[in-house]
Amino acid sequence: MNDIDISDSENVYTAGRAGHIRSFVLRQGRVSNAQQRYYTEMMARIGIPYANAPLDFDAVFGRSAPRILEIGFGMGETSATIAEANPHQDYIGVEVHTPGVGSLCKLIAEKSLANLRIVQHDAVEVLRDMIPEGCLDGVHIFFPDPWPKARHHKRRLIQSPLVATLARRLKPGGYLHCATDWENYAEQMLAVLADEPSLQNTASGFAPRPDYRPLTKFEQRGLRLGHGVWDVIFRRR
Repeated sequence: MNDIDISDSENVYTAGRAGHIRSFVLRQGRVSNAQQRYYTEMMARIGIPYANAPLDFDAVFGRSAPRILEIGFGMGETSATIAEANPHQDYIGVEVHTPGVGSLCKLIAEKSLANLRIVQHDAVEVLRDMIPEGCLDGVHIFFPDPWPKARHHKRRLIQSPLVATLARRLKPGGYLHCATDWENYAEQMLAVLADEPSLQNTASGFAPRPDYRPLTKFEQRGLRLGHGVWDVIFRRR
């Protein structure tokens, strides 16, 4: 299959126009013909353009239902699996990388998912400008870039300012679920979430993986090799 070259020039070491440090770098990627086709066809239907205005969720989905935000859905397999298993809930996935967006568009089309939408933009700006306070029933952040080198830890997504913003977007009782396969990052996640006074841990430390989060192929392989995976789940008080 022929691939289409997508070249991006975003540099992670440049703060965003709002002044925050990017937690991602848009590297040169390759988008398959199928991903490009579904991206073109589906984003016009299920894509939500970034705008400096709060979203009307009822208008977006055509109903009132529990709302879950996912930040950084990768290639979208987990997002599509969760949305398919929970048709009574609505999901918004935020991702910057075009190959992953195209992949999830393909899954949405193949599974005829009516409860999943995509915003292709920096999640920090989406949260700040588009997600009203107290409107979310849950947030998923699964396997964000671990930025393993100590000098890059400031690039990690899970930091106190973001967690405070996420907590304000949650309804009382709404949950924030993070997962990682890097133990050092898992410890940071646990500490940062525990320091947010409006959040309360659902476990005594790390949480068991809930049934709604499926194991990815990558995760299954890692577990077979003895690698750890840590889930951190807090709720808004």
